[in-house]
Amino acid sequence: MVSFMRDTLVNIPGYSYNDYTYDLKLNTSFNLGEQDHNQGADMVRKTLKHNFDIDIKYYVMVDFETFAEAIDTLFPNGVKMDARFATIDGEAVSSVEVPDDLRMKDGVVPDQTIKVGEQMMDGRTLLNYARFRKDDEGDYGRTVRQQQVMEAIMSQIKDPTKLFTGSAAIGKIYALTSTNVSFPFVLQKGLSVMTSGKGIDHVTIPENGDWVDDYDMYSGQGLAIDFDKYQKRLSKLGLR
Repeated sequence: MVSFMRDTLVNIPGYSYNDYTYDLKLNTSFNLGEQDHNQGADMVRKTLKHNFDIDIKYYVMVDFETFAEAIDTLFPNGVKMDARFATIDGEAVSSVEVPDDLRMKDGVVPDQTIKVGEQMMDGRTLLNYARFRKDDEGDYGRTVRQQQVMEAIMSQIKDPTKLFTGSAAIGKIYALTSTNVSFPFVLQKGLSVMTSGKGIDHVTIPENGDWVDDYDMYSGQGLAIDFDKYQKRLSKLGLR
């Protein structure tokens, strides 16, 4: 499982200053693609290909509400999670207050308290946990939590009781998402592909601290990285 940090500075053909500058953030590629006839996911794929030389054939795009509803559909009793947070202002914490976006009212986002340790999380709580980035590891810590969440989902979905409604549940999830994967493929192979193997290796690009702070063309702070190094890393993982 490879996660690309959203603030990584990349070159986006047709939008960067020239073919040799890394002056736009990776997540900007989605915004630019959306402005071009809602091609955000495809632009991200092209940007990853251009900068890391990896081919991504399929994608699934999920928004906040879809994620929460999908989790509650597949896991009516919740997903078992071991909640972990880094220090906050150098101090260890036993719980954190996380933004609860799905309960925003009149433009005000309330907080939800999430305790450290094992617990069952519903879709809304799992979303809030995966999005939290206000501990001392910032965006990197959020990326690690997102990987933890995805691994928990994929491992616990192996339990047939989590799919008590069979293909009906899968069909509901499929209908909620934006994807280029056909529904017959999901029914026939999707779950076996997602849950195959005995373990999942986590890789974050860039690794924690393996970047130089720099700025994009809009003066926003980004992460300058060694692309040759990470292309070789991806090649060793079999992704190139």
